[in-house]
Amino acid sequence: MLTALKGARLSLRFFSGACDKVSDDLKLLGPAVLRRLIRKEDSRITNTSGLAAGYRQANVVIIPKHLAKDFEVFCRNNPAPLPLLYCSQPGETSCPPLAKDADIRTDISQYRVYQDGVLENGVSSLLNYSKSLRVVSQNPSVPCMEWSDMVCFYLGCSFGFEGSLKKAGVVVRNVEQGRNVSMYKTAVPCIQAGVFSCPLVVSMRPIPPAMLEAAVQVTSLDPQAHGAPVHIGDGALLGIQDLSRPDYGDQVELQPGDVPVFWACGVTAIEAIVRSKPSLAFSHSPGCMFLTDVQDPSLRSHGPDSKKSEATALCFQISENPLFYSLASQGAVAQIRHLDAIIGEDPGQRGIKALFIQDELLRSCLALSHSSSVAITTGFPTHYMHSPPDETDGPPGAVAMATMLLSLGKQVTLVTDKRALQMNQDIIDEAVTTGVLKSTIPLVVFEDIGPNSSLHFLCHHGDPAKPRYDHLVAIERSGRAEDGNYYNMRGVNIKHLVDPIDDLFIAANNIPGITTIGIGDGGNELGMGKVKDRVQNLMPMGHLIACDVPADYAIAAGVSNWGGYAVACGLYLLNTCPVHKRYLNKGLGMDHQTPEELQDWIANLPSVKKEESILSTLVRFGIRSGKTAHLAMEVDGLTFHPTHSDIITRLLKVTHGSAD
Repeated sequence: MLTALKGARLSLRFFSGACDKVSDDLKLLGPAVLRRLIRKEDSRITNTSGLAAGYRQANVVIIPKHLAKDFEVFCRNNPAPLPLLYCSQPGETSCPPLAKDADIRTDISQYRVYQDGVLENGVSSLLNYSKSLRVVSQNPSVPCMEWSDMVCFYLGCSFGFEGSLKKAGVVVRNVEQGRNVSMYKTAVPCIQAGVFSCPLVVSMRPIPPAMLEAAVQVTSLDPQAHGAPVHIGDGALLGIQDLSRPDYGDQVELQPGDVPVFWACGVTAIEAIVRSKPSLAFSHSPGCMFLTDVQDPSLRSHGPDSKKSEATALCFQISENPLFYSLASQGAVAQIRHLDAIIGEDPGQRGIKALFIQDELLRSCLALSHSSSVAITTGFPTHYMHSPPDETDGPPGAVAMATMLLSLGKQVTLVTDKRALQMNQDIIDEAVTTGVLKSTIPLVVFEDIGPNSSLHFLCHHGDPAKPRYDHLVAIERSGRAEDGNYYNMRGVNIKHLVDPIDDLFIAANNIPGITTIGIGDGGNELGMGKVKDRVQNLMPMGHLIACDVPADYAIAAGVSNWGGYAVACGLYLLNTCPVHKRYLNKGLGMDHQTPEELQDWIANLPSVKKEESILSTLVRFGIRSGKTAHLAMEVDGLTFHPTHSDIITRLLKVTHGSAD
């Protein structure tokens, strides 16, 4: 046992979860004065939430020096939960870069003491330990420790940005309720370094929806205080099953409409101590931080709207059930909106602009960027008098999306009509051979063989809690009309050529965790039921042909293939966006791509050469242009050169500045 434990005062306040509301007089004091009060064990200071507004606070971990190098690498590997502010010399009790006249042994209101990874005690001072520090580990190979053998790590803390949030008009519920912030262990593993590995710990603050973007922008200004959120929405997506039962801190109550917002948390370091089992270690108690003299840099700006740069983080809801938001930089968002404007052009004069919904392309790309398994369907047998009856719009766009998704490490499946199974297999094989498609993808059919066919197709063992796919994408796929039939743009019923893949989109609407996307250029395509009223009122023969089956997102394009190209380009833009990449990675590891990743993603973007190649393959297989039925290098009556090649060139220039 530790010899210094004798006489150390144990406080049970933290362990009970109790937390008094910070008095107004304490809120007015600066960090140096507050440190002196803490040193005197002022009973009014039980946690530091709401104190020293405008100044950084720090998580503190003190470990044996032989573990210091590993722990520093662990911090570098996991910068969002463990932003390293300062690493002391062995035995050093001050921290000159962060605070004057500070003593880490006395200037935290509550410490934790660990032996072999086990919490031994909670104390209000470490002075006794520095005077007489001896520890006998259960591991006989570990030598006795002296204070001079200990290294202190100071890590950024989210308490530092609470003042910035309040200044920006964002309510801070834990301060408002006089409680410590809620902290939770997640199912997300940190990146290991040496002996250190543990799950990510997050703090949660409930934020009203109208204040989300301000909260994101304010906190993104200060990566050394954990930066922008790493998750916004349903905590279950992080493995948190019950927000009312935090692992650390207090329960903070959500008000009606509040959205749970999660920031990476420095308590991750405590989990790392518990898992690595050092012979001796100290830390702050969660919520009882070290107050520094360093000002919060976000307060030195003029609020989140003062500096609209390309790196500014923007927030978008992409799922209702489960509730989930995603982040991207203002620069990436502007580029994807530019892509949307390009594909919204209408050289065929079909009136497609009437079906446009703002940011459907953007939200679709954000959703797909978070996907793991995507099922894509295409096929519009408009030429019922020919064999095959399919058109050249759809498959090229589907392949373009598939190859980018594969490049990003997603699982991709193509769902097709039974009558077209062999034809589509031949197209896929040819696309792989010619380098248009990154690698082969599974090709499956869906048949209605009973009332639960859709559920069993979409979910393992028909269990809605175990979906096979988290995204369904339809591009230029004939969609079921209100009367149950399928119509081409001329109003001809082609139901006999179409399998009921629409049923999958209908079933997915009741399965949490499956997002649906439809891409179309006339309103009779699967998924365009989202804009059914517009199709009926504004498109030729809309009252008859309008698809009745909606998707969560409906992308309108002048030609559907262009929508597929834009999705592929949008995915590239998001995954080369540091703001989005950091959010994808939960703030763990690098927030930018490796040179190898970048080269692969560029190689798997659509290109004039690749799209000309796949169109040539379709023509060779007897697949015709949609509008004219010409067996030629055209789509929807528009020749590949110059119309389609020009669109592809412009999309690529927006995406990475080159048409290659």
